[in-house]
Amino acid sequence: MKRFILLLAACLMLTEAVAQEKQEIVKTGLNFGPLPIVAFDQDMGWEFGALLNIFNFGDGSTYPNPKSRIYIEAAYYTKGSQLYRLAYDDRSLIPGVRFTAALEMAYGKALDFYGFNGYQSYFDSTLPSGFYRINRMLPNAKLAFTGEILKNFYWKAGYSFKYFRIREFQSDTYDSSLGTFFGKYVELGLIPQEDANGGFSSSVSAGLMYDSRDVENAPTKGIWAEANAEYAPSWLGTSKSYFKYHACARGYLPLFDKHLVLAGRATIEGFAGNPAFYVLPLDMGTGSLSLDRDGFGGYHTIRGMMRNRLVAKSVFFWNAEARWRFVDFKWIKQNFSLCLNGFCDGGSTVQEFPAGGLMPFHAGPVYKGAKDGFHFTAGLGLRVIMNHNFIIAVDYGHPINRKDLMLQDNKGGSVYVNTGFLF
Repeated sequence: MKRFILLLAACLMLTEAVAQEKQEIVKTGLNFGPLPIVAFDQDMGWEFGALLNIFNFGDGSTYPNPKSRIYIEAAYYTKGSQLYRLAYDDRSLIPGVRFTAALEMAYGKALDFYGFNGYQSYFDSTLPSGFYRINRMLPNAKLAFTGEILKNFYWKAGYSFKYFRIREFQSDTYDSSLGTFFGKYVELGLIPQEDANGGFSSSVSAGLMYDSRDVENAPTKGIWAEANAEYAPSWLGTSKSYFKYHACARGYLPLFDKHLVLAGRATIEGFAGNPAFYVLPLDMGTGSLSLDRDGFGGYHTIRGMMRNRLVAKSVFFWNAEARWRFVDFKWIKQNFSLCLNGFCDGGSTVQEFPAGGLMPFHAGPVYKGAKDGFHFTAGLGLRVIMNHNFIIAVDYGHPINRKDLMLQDNKGGSVYVNTGFLF
C-alpha cells in the first residue's frame, strides 16, 4: 500500500513556506519523483522500498491533471509481503481514449483469512495469528480503455489476468500442529480441493462512468459514479468461470471556498454463478493506475477493520469523510497543502458465500449459524498534498465492534501510512 516517505518531516516546515506568495505554480514538462519508501500498514507491517513517479504535464494546459504518468514501485513488508509494480497511464497516445496498463507481482507470506460472511465466521482472538493466515502469490496484469461519450460521461473496457497460487501458512515461529483456519475449510470440503491451491482468472470487462470531479487525485467538487461488469469464462483461460458486477458512487461537496469538502462513497459488488473462493476478496480496482485490491477491511475499503474480515459472495460498503484543507503554501518550487480528515467507514454482507462459517477450536469446527451484521469504523487522518497529485496520507481507524479488531492486539485500532485519498 503506498506509502509514506520520510519527506514528511521536511514538508511540515511551514514557517518559511506560508510567508511565500499564494499564486499557484503551473507545472509543465516532465516532473520526476524518485523517493524511498518507509511506510506502515497495520495489516502488513512496516514497508521499505522505493518508488518513482514520472508526471508529464506537457505545456501545462491540463494541469493539475497530467497528460501521462509512469509509476514504478518495489517494496518489502515486515510481515512477509512483497510488492513489485509498473503502471502507465496516458491521455493522448490514442486520440480520444485514455489508456492504462499495469503489471504487478504481489506475494503475501501471511495473508489474512478469516473465513466467509463476516460475523458468521467465528473469530477467536486467543489463537495465534498464524491460525488465520494463508500464503498467496498473485501476479496480475490489466489493460484498460476509457473514452468520452458525452461531457463527463464515459465508456470503459478492459482485460485482466491473474494467477493465484495458494498454500497453507508456514512459519518457524508458528506451531503447525494447530493447523490453520484455511486448512479446516479444505478438510471439511467447504473449500473444494480443486480450488485449494489456487487457479487462473482471465476476464474482460465493460462499464459506464460519470465523472465531473474538478481534480482527479484531490477532488473538491463533483460526482464520480460507475457501473462495471466483468466476465471470466473458462474458454478465456479461467479455472472456474464467474460473472462479477460492481457499482460505485462518490460525491464531493465543497464548503467555505473549497477548504472544507464533504466526501462520500458507496459501493456494492458481487458474483453470479459459483466463483472460486480466492477471487472473492478482490475489490475491483477502478482508479486510473489501480489493480484489484484485497478487501474488505483495511486501508482501501474499511479503515480500522482487519483486512479480509468481510468476504462474501456479495458485499456492500461505504465511506463518509470530512476533509479540511487548512493551509496552502509553496516550497521548493512546488504547490503544497495540508489537510485533516475525519471519517466513518462501514460494510456488510449482502449475499452469503455458501461455505458458511466455522468455529475453530473451543467447540470444535462446526457451523456458527449466525448472520453477519453491520461493521462500523471511525477515525482521523492527515494529508500532505503536492501539486494536487502526490499525496502523503496518514490515517488511524478504530472499529466499533471488538470482533473487527486486529488479531495481534485486540485492544486498539489500525494505523496506515500510505499515499492518496481513499477515493
